[in-house]
Amino acid sequence: MHTRTAALTGALLVVATATACSGGSAKPSPTVTVTKTVTAAPGTEDAKTSSGVLKMGMKKSVNDDANDVHITVRAVEYQQPYKGPQPQKPEDFQGGDIWATASVKVCNIRGASISVSPTPWSLAYPDGTSIESTGLSGGDMPKPEFPMDKPVKAGRCAAGMIAYPVPSGKKPERIVYAPDGADPIEWAVTQP
Repeated sequence: MHTRTAALTGALLVVATATACSGGSAKPSPTVTVTKTVTAAPGTEDAKTSSGVLKMGMKKSVNDDANDVHITVRAVEYQQPYKGPQPQKPEDFQGGDIWATASVKVCNIRGASISVSPTPWSLAYPDGTSIESTGLSGGDMPKPEFPMDKPVKAGRCAAGMIAYPVPSGKKPERIVYAPDGADPIEWAVTQP
């Protein structure tokens, strides 16, 4: 068996695994991190704001033909404060005093299986600061949670909420998807 693994990730951990038979002995090849240019899905160009940031709910295609990875990513909604059942207040070391959520979706359109994670998703503020996902899950965190390290086959999607400990007096400008080695994709957070 011959295994080829390509990572478009870091955070989202878009890991493509393809298997092909060759001569009966297993010879794994090295993991390769690939930097790719992200192209918009057909019909989404009009959904960009004047700054090139996508409008909330619009999807973006990410294609890596060399590693047979073809996905779409989408920030669906942002809530601050989170309007559902409240988790325990964020701890002081987490940097926020309330919870906010980003509802996101990643679909594997075709090709090799991928693995998804909330890690590449963050919030960007007008002053240049950002808030990363805590990686917290389970318990009283907002449901449904975006999965951590979940394999997604071609033709399937993963969706859910990512919780962020945020300061109540400050709103982000953008939700950012930035896997390692790829250009960030951004969605505008509409201010009430």
